[in-house]
Amino acid sequence: MEEEKQTTETSEEDLRAKRPNISRRSMCLGIGGAAALVALGGLKYVGSTPVVRPPGGQDEDRLVSACVRCQKCYEACPRGVIAPVHVEDGILQTRTPKMYFDNGWCDFCADENGGVPLCVEVCPTRALELPAGATAQSTIIGKAAIDTDTCLAYRLTGCRFCYDACPYEAIELDEINRPVVIADKCNGCGACESVCVSLKEGSISSGATKRAIVVEPQA
Repeated sequence: MEEEKQTTETSEEDLRAKRPNISRRSMCLGIGGAAALVALGGLKYVGSTPVVRPPGGQDEDRLVSACVRCQKCYEACPRGVIAPVHVEDGILQTRTPKMYFDNGWCDFCADENGGVPLCVEVCPTRALELPAGATAQSTIIGKAAIDTDTCLAYRLTGCRFCYDACPYEAIELDEINRPVVIADKCNGCGACESVCVSLKEGSISSGATKRAIVVEPQA
């Protein structure tokens, strides 16, 4: 029993370690910056960088206005793939949730909650709300995109991690075994991005700052 308890505690510590945390400095910058802009009447002119949202958060205006920044969604995520938006992405968005696929992907909590996302369930303001009958496949979180300049497979290395990881058959291999995203089948779950090794194994293009396949927000 004691061994089981230690294992559970270790798992929770590992998950917390994976989650990107917003620093106190970033939070203060966000709050202070927003207050200053409101005072100057300039808030409406601040641009925001589009980000990939958790299931149910695809209506950007509704999410930003309803979200109270309580952090419950990213605390509930069993995969640790929900993170707070930082002030650099836009003051209005600061501390709202975004998807972060470096360490995992979204499977709609298939194992933990029978295919009902825990982030949606715990949201107190329904900022993350799915339409009736929504499924993992029908909920478009984003779309995967391949950067052929940095993708190792496009240098004929034989890399196919993204293809093997995709649970929806949304990636196919072309005639020389390079991955191609089938947009109509992709729901932006992040499985492909989570296994991409382009940065670990050495990107073809020097100075690359992101993986060769990433999930991008819907336009």
